[in-house]
Parts: sequence; structure tokens; C-alpha cells
Amino acid sequence: MNHRMVYLPVGILAILLLATVLWATVALLFFGLLSTAFTKMGFSWSDALLLLAASLLGAGINLPIFTVESKVPVVRDAFVRSFGIVYRVPVVKTVKNETVVAVNVGGALIPILVSAYLLISYPSVAAVALAGTAAVALVTFTVARPIGGLGIATPLFVPPLAAALSAIILAAAFSPIPEGRFVTAYVGGVLGTLIGADILNLHRISDLGAPVASIGGAGTFDGIFITGAIAVLLV
Repeated sequence: MNHRMVYLPVGILAILLLATVLWATVALLFFGLLSTAFTKMGFSWSDALLLLAASLLGAGINLPIFTVESKVPVVRDAFVRSFGIVYRVPVVKTVKNETVVAVNVGGALIPILVSAYLLISYPSVAAVALAGTAAVALVTFTVARPIGGLGIATPLFVPPLAAALSAIILAAAFSPIPEGRFVTAYVGGVLGTLIGADILNLHRISDLGAPVASIGGAGTFDGIFITGAIAVLLV
């Protein structure tokens, strides 16, 4: 007698359809939350959607800035024959590699421009936002780690949490307007992550052996874009 206790309650096509609907729902909620984050800083819904669309399209574009020459020692085996005996001699050769340092349009350039726009639009909050930037940069620099062949990596939620906490504390004490905490969270998250993870670690790039070091992500949404948006939602 065959007692099958594990079975699919519905067909495969129904499961695939359900998975597609769930994926689309999560995606809509995600972009809805990101749009909400931008509207909290004074942007209209149309402006928020335009910024998100530009960031999505720009996420696949990396603009080269400069090239760094890295020297990675590679040990190779050489064989030497002497009086009929073959000896294996380790030989260290220096192989020259080049790492292209680039900036990602969607993951870094657009968030930086948005941050500059916010600092100009809310001059009364600029000092508070820059103080938050310094706090996030310090935290991000502390947790950033070089990953060989990849670049500088940071834990996903540490920078946005640092940006949100610093924004809540600083805005409550020094911001004269309600939008101050959102602006401080976004600017601190974006510029603080940029400075702490990328700029302060530029001297490590030549030792990583990565072909491309992309500020803001190698063609994907990375720490800078996500940090600013999540930080605003957290506050």
C-alpha cells in the first residue's frame, strides 16, 4: 500500500502563477516604499517614480573615473635539470593587473545629485545633515571590509541603521523643520556610505585584484542607493 504523505495541493502551473503574483506584489511594495521615502523629503510621486526609473536604468551603467595598477605576486613552479636530476624551483613572478575605478550611475551618481539638491533646498538642515554624514562615515568605515576580487563590502543594514539613528538624534536636537530628519537620514546615508566605504578605502583598491571597482555597485543597486532609502523609511 502506497501512503504518500507529501504531495502538491495544486498543479505546477498554479504554483508558478502564484509565485509570479507574489514576486510582482513584493516588487510593487518595494518600489512603493521607495517612492514613499522620496515623498517624505518633499518630492512629488511623479518625481519619485522618475528618480526610481532613472536609478533602475542607471544601475547598469558604470562611468570609468581612473585606473589603478595593482601588483599581485604569483608563485609558479619552474623545473631545472642538473646532472640528470629534475629540481622543482618555486619562482615568484609579479603580474601587473589594472583595476578600473568607476562610479555607478544608478547606485551612486543619482543619489549624490539628490543629496546635493536636498542640501541646497533645505539650507537650515545642511549642518545637521553633514554631521549625520560624518557619523555614518565613521561607522561605515569601521565595518567595511576589503574582499579580494570584488571590492569593499559592508554589512547591508549597518549603514542605514546608523543613518536613521543619527538622523533621529540630531534632527530632534537641532533641526528647525519636520523634514529635517528625513533629509538628514538620506544625505547621511548616501554621503556617509560613499565616504566611509569607498573614498576612505581607495588606497586598498590596488591590493584587491578586482578588474573593476564600482562605487555604488557593479551594475546593481548597492549600499549607497539602498542605504539612503532605507534610512528614510526607518525614521
